[in-house]
Amino acid sequence: MNLVLDYRSLGNFESLIAHDGEPIYFQTVGKSALAYREKELVGQDTHQHETGFGSPVGRLKGINIAIEDMGPGDLKAYNIYEGNDVSLDFEGGINVSGTIVTGTRNLQGQIILITFENCRVTYDGRVLFESKDSLYNMAIGERIVSAYHGSADLKSFDLIDHQLSSSQAEPQGNQSSELESLYQQIRDFRNGKNTTISRNKVFNELKNRYPNDWLLPVELFELAVGNQDLNFAKEIKEHLHSIKLENPKLGHLIDDGVGLVEKQFSNVPQ
Repeated sequence: MNLVLDYRSLGNFESLIAHDGEPIYFQTVGKSALAYREKELVGQDTHQHETGFGSPVGRLKGINIAIEDMGPGDLKAYNIYEGNDVSLDFEGGINVSGTIVTGTRNLQGQIILITFENCRVTYDGRVLFESKDSLYNMAIGERIVSAYHGSADLKSFDLIDHQLSSSQAEPQGNQSSELESLYQQIRDFRNGKNTTISRNKVFNELKNRYPNDWLLPVELFELAVGNQDLNFAKEIKEHLHSIKLENPKLGHLIDDGVGLVEKQFSNVPQ
């Protein structure tokens, strides 16, 4: 499976290192916060990552199981446990070496962060990060599934004081904020803040105004299946199929999202 972490920054994604067309390391600049399922992780706020955040992406070299899929026995076998000095070689050439302090798991028991001290991150002889008195938090994930603007957890940033500078052009028709509003409505529904939201209305507006957006339809698909609204789920799945036909490069991302829902529920419409 592909573990999905939400990385949001009011700065920018400064750099991305790729190998064979796949990202193996990303770096943000500016205040950043880490969230999982739209909730900021404890100790991973903008004060912790005030100047940015960087992390490798992918599997360890020569190991056919992703770190997030490793059980306790696997982690022990590969010496990934608290108090141990490790040198982790990732596919593509990123190396992370240091002493493991602790790990952060989600409710399913999967590791989503590993915290190091005395850590050095290198690539092709170049030092990407080196901790001295600070700790290094390495995000765990086999691949980047998607990336889009905005805060996963609105409490992460002081959005009241953040305004577009004169050099930043706002998208025509304020489309960016309109799309974010649709995402926010579904977040509010999912979190129980506003259960009167019409998911059908959001879906229809999404199809009409943002026909190539696939991530929100996947979220709506999951909600529809979970609420036994199978006719609605089938309609969403057909729309996702049309997006795949128009944008073949998005096919594997959409299939991954739908696949996660299919693993979670047994009543997914075909």
